[in-house]
Amino acid sequence: MKNSKVLIIEDEKDIAFIIRDYLSVHHFEVLLAETGKEAIYTIENNNPDFIILDLTLPDCDGIELCRQIRGNSNVAILILSARGSDTDKVLGLGFGADDYMTKPFSLSELVARVNAHLRKQNRLLQGQINSKEIIQVENMEINKIEHTFIRDQKPIQLSAKEFELLYFLIKNQNQVFSKSQILDAVWGYDSFGDENTITVYIRRLREKIEKNPSTPVYIQTVWGIGYKFNTKTTK
Repeated sequence: MKNSKVLIIEDEKDIAFIIRDYLSVHHFEVLLAETGKEAIYTIENNNPDFIILDLTLPDCDGIELCRQIRGNSNVAILILSARGSDTDKVLGLGFGADDYMTKPFSLSELVARVNAHLRKQNRLLQGQINSKEIIQVENMEINKIEHTFIRDQKPIQLSAKEFELLYFLIKNQNQVFSKSQILDAVWGYDSFGDENTITVYIRRLREKIEKNPSTPVYIQTVWGIGYKFNTKTTK
C-alpha cells in the first residue's frame, strides 16, 4: 500500500523540517511548500492526501489560501498556527479547514490527528459505513459512493467534512444529537476536536442547503440539546 502524501505549507524551515522528519518516521510521504504560490503548484501536480497549513505566509494570508484550496479540492486541511484566537479558528474552519492546532504543539498529537482524518476519509471512500449508499430526502439526494449532494437537481459542492456531517444527519434524520455525539461520530473519538467546530460546520451547511439559513427548515437546532435533520417525507 502506498504511503499517504502530506503537504506542509510552512515558511519557517525549522518547523517544516521537524514536522517533515517526524511524519517520515511514521511512513508518510512529505511535500514542502514555503509560499502560497508554491503550495498551489504542488497541490495541482502532486494531489496530496492531507495538508498542514500555516496561516502566516510571505506572499498571502493562510485563511485566504485555505479558501482557495477548498474551492478546488476536498483534501483534508489542518491549520497549524501561532494565531490561536477564537476568531482565527472560526475563520479557518469557516473557509474550509477540517481541523486547527496552535503553536507550540505536540508532534505526537499532530500525527494522531492526521491519522484520524485519513482513517475517516478512507472509510468514506471505501464505502465501509454500514448504511444505505444513496439517500433521498424530499428534493435532495446524497450519494456516499460518488460523494455528491444534489438539491433541486443541482449539485452542491461540499468539503469532505461537510459531506460527512450532512450524511450523518440525513442518515439519522429526525434524531437529535448533541455536539459531543456529532463530534465523536463525524470527527472520531481520537480527533481531539473542539465542539465549537460543530457550530461552524452547521452554519456552513445551512448556508449551502437551506433556502433561508437564518430560519432553517432541515438542519434544526434543538435548544439545550443539539441538532437534527428534520424532514416530513422520505422518498
